[in-house]
Parts: sequence; C-alpha cells; structure tokens
Amino acid sequence: MKYLHTMVRVRDLDASLDFYCHKLGLQEVSRTENQGGRFTLVFLCAPDDAEDAKAKRAPTVELTYNWDDEAYDGGRNFGHLAYAVDDIYATCQRLMDSGVTINRPPRDGRMAFVRSPDNISIELLQKGQALPAAEPWSSLPNVGAW
Repeated sequence: MKYLHTMVRVRDLDASLDFYCHKLGLQEVSRTENQGGRFTLVFLCAPDDAEDAKAKRAPTVELTYNWDDEAYDGGRNFGHLAYAVDDIYATCQRLMDSGVTINRPPRDGRMAFVRSPDNISIELLQKGQALPAAEPWSSLPNVGAW
C-alpha cells in the first residue's frame, strides 16, 4: 500500500491556488479539466517532493473544483494537512505578512496551524528539533479553531 494524495474540495480555485501555492509555497504538479463532469483537478506538492510527485512517487494534495456552485461545510471534520518546514517562525511570519491568520501560533517553536480559504486546517511542523521559544510567538493567543 502507498499513500497517494489527499483530496480537498474548494469553492474558489483562484483563491485556493493563491493560498496553497503563493502563500503556503506548494507547487502545481498537474491539472485536469473535465468538461463532461464539470470539474477541475489540480494536484499540488511540497517543493522538496516536486520531482517525485511528477513521477507519481510522492504524495500530493488534490484540489477538486466543481464548476457548479456547491456549499462545503465541515472543513474542521476533515482533520488537517501537515507539512514540515525549515523555519516555523519565518514561515508563520511570511504567511502573516500575506494576510493569513495564524490560528495556533508556534509558541513551542515546533507547531502552528493556519486555515485555507475553504476552512481546511493546515498544520506546520518544524523540521528536526523545535526552535527555542521566541517572541512574538510565545505570547500570541490562539485565534478561532484550528
């Protein structure tokens, strides 16, 4: 058995691609438009997985955009996507600077949570050992649910 991908339904493909690619830093691996089914599939991967993902050897996130308007509730009951990052503080600062709310700041130097435009929880984990506690992160409260 091999883990292939996680599918997330999105309501606004442009806003989702802006979040996942421009803000979070994922890369688009492939895209399929299905006229008959009236949907678009966009597969994304972490930069370190790009070559393996293109060869279908690394897991991806599949954004599914249904062309007909549908409401998707319960992003929280999906659980979350998790990504390891080189510097949790720099990543959170970059996300904040681009307008993303840090729902659970990295007070411990190890873990933070943000949400996508479709309310999907994204966990960010420090690669290797946790970074030493640092301000302003140590003092920031949680915002909303994560």
